[in-house]
Amino acid sequence: MGGIAKAYVEGGMFMHFILAVSIFGLGVMIERFIFLFFRYNINATAFMAQIQKLVMANNIDRAIKLCNAAANAALPRVIKAGLTRANKSEIEVSNAIEEASLEVVPLLQKRTPTLLAIANIATLLGLLGTITGMIAAFESLGGASPEERSVLLSKGIAVAMNTTAFGLIVAVPCMIAHVFLSGITKKIIDEVDQYSVVLENLLAARFRAGGAPGA
Repeated sequence: MGGIAKAYVEGGMFMHFILAVSIFGLGVMIERFIFLFFRYNINATAFMAQIQKLVMANNIDRAIKLCNAAANAALPRVIKAGLTRANKSEIEVSNAIEEASLEVVPLLQKRTPTLLAIANIATLLGLLGTITGMIAAFESLGGASPEERSVLLSKGIAVAMNTTAFGLIVAVPCMIAHVFLSGITKKIIDEVDQYSVVLENLLAARFRAGGAPGA
């Protein structure tokens, strides 16, 4: 820890900016991880297998209750929108599903692109610190005495190297998290798209077969 503290102090003022960016990035990563894994995600295959059985058994109310049991997850929210229009026409079912999807998808994608911006900002702050440190190092070669020159030169190089390293230390995890969370987001969106079509086909077949009351 002593070496890390020493490097932080030697890095100069830009280390504070990079630290602030890293704290914000960590907060985004934690928030997105919690929401994408524990709030919006669900075992889509198992969930839809149950929904399919209930729809085929013409038990729409129980299928809706199953969706309510996981009301925060993305897929059940979209599926529920379609089920609530189960006794309507195919167009109404399709419109309800599409409307629910348009509400859910932005929630899934929210803040994840910010991680890429944070990675770029951290890298640029590190680069700015590098340039500042190198300028200070070259300036030390001017009017300073030989004894002071070596001290000032080492300080300038320390600022340059430490800010570069710290900027990359923040940027790399943010970029990795962005790739990982984007993959999870895409998986959930693909499941919503896939199983929305499955539900539309199930409800359309049920409607045509006269499964809806009053049909």
